[in-house]
Amino acid sequence: MNTIAWSTDLEIGIPPIDKQHKRIVDYINELEKLKDSNTTKEVGDVLEQLVDYTLSHFAFEEELMEESGYVFVKAHKRVHQLFVRKIASYVERFKTGENITNELLRTLRTWLVNHIKTDDNDYSLVVRRKMNIVTQKKGWLNNVINKIFGTKEAIS
Repeated sequence: MNTIAWSTDLEIGIPPIDKQHKRIVDYINELEKLKDSNTTKEVGDVLEQLVDYTLSHFAFEEELMEESGYVFVKAHKRVHQLFVRKIASYVERFKTGENITNELLRTLRTWLVNHIKTDDNDYSLVVRRKMNIVTQKKGWLNNVINKIFGTKEAIS
């Protein structure tokens, strides 16, 4: 089974976003568990929930970026739009009876992990500063810098 194991390297330091990302991972893992079953209705239900939840997540994330003044918000929105379009094509294929689950899962796993680690990490510092979220990453370099400069913001 190719489930996604949630780990701290998937966190961007914004608690509501991290919680939403974890829920998306849960939906993907639910699909993974159902992929070899003949329960088309259950797969369809989870797929619908995943799509609805992801759309809400994107709207929330984009609003945070806008409110925080993230300069690349338009580009980030465009990435979301392209992904939504791609997933919509999977949903349409599923509705016609095509078994898209394995292909969809590969796309979801790859896209989500890459998106969190690159695109979402890019805006996280701006949003954390705006929201006054202080993250403390553990590590020897961060500890040394904190001792020397007394900084509260972690180094990413």
